[in-house]
Amino acid sequence: MDLSAAQVEAFLEMMSAERGAAPNTLASYGRDLDDVRAFLKGRRVALTAAKSDDLRAYLSHLSDEGFKASSQARRLSALRQFFKFLYAEGLRTDDPTSVLDAPRKGRPLPKTMGIDAVTRLLARAEAEAKEEGDGRLQRLRMHALVELLYATGMRVSELVSLPVTVLARDGRFLVIRGKGGKERLVPLSRTAETAVASYGRALAEAKETGREDPDSAFLFPSAGKEGFLPRQVFARDLKGLAARAGLSTASLSPHVMRHAFASHLLANGADLRAVQELLGHADISTTQIYTHVLEERLHSLVQTHHPLAKQAKNKD
Repeated sequence: MDLSAAQVEAFLEMMSAERGAAPNTLASYGRDLDDVRAFLKGRRVALTAAKSDDLRAYLSHLSDEGFKASSQARRLSALRQFFKFLYAEGLRTDDPTSVLDAPRKGRPLPKTMGIDAVTRLLARAEAEAKEEGDGRLQRLRMHALVELLYATGMRVSELVSLPVTVLARDGRFLVIRGKGGKERLVPLSRTAETAVASYGRALAEAKETGREDPDSAFLFPSAGKEGFLPRQVFARDLKGLAARAGLSTASLSPHVMRHAFASHLLANGADLRAVQELLGHADISTTQIYTHVLEERLHSLVQTHHPLAKQAKNKD
């Protein structure tokens, strides 16, 4: 006797009572599991007795029917939750979903900037920082921000909340506190060192004269509730700087500069694992969105140095 329908109902009740699942979530799980049951019925297999090969056949069926990877992944997620429930209740001694791979989702290539565009942006920030007069502290701050961002590739949230204590440390390296409170050490470029030092001197002077809060714990202090420069303000100011540098502002953001940092490192020979450490990615799979850069570099390497490629060029 097939008790799958009753077990699905029990599963949905557990999700509602113990995990507080929303009605839409419960309805989605119900539809997905009913669809699996209908498919397995054609194979004369009860859902509660399904094996890994049965479920793999179902996922293959979804792919053949033209379901997107995201839809397939959602169905697999429902199955994983269901079989975990059966295992926890002692109704199964195994989990047939444990050996199933999630459908691969196509990830868009990250937006980035060319080296020439970054050079123009940094040059504009440096030129403005050298200007005297009102607003000089803000111009020095902007120069320090963009130099730090491109030198380290840190997240914008990490950048704007840097502690003022970085000014007292060895300027060649920066300790960044990232997601989950994890710290990582990143080297600074000489131009970034210089920009931060210049800004630091101007900030100290502003604190002495009462123009900035002397007790602020942040490198980029603000009167806002967080106490440091809001990332939205920096993003807005970055677009303004880009416009003054004659660059398109439509797709420019702090995150795009982070991508530029990673892409330019890889294009110039950096190791993917090293870039992972510098970006603060916990998983190498996150950094692998940049593998297209590696592929281009390797293609160029082969075309330049492989003897057969050289022979082909000579024939041309």
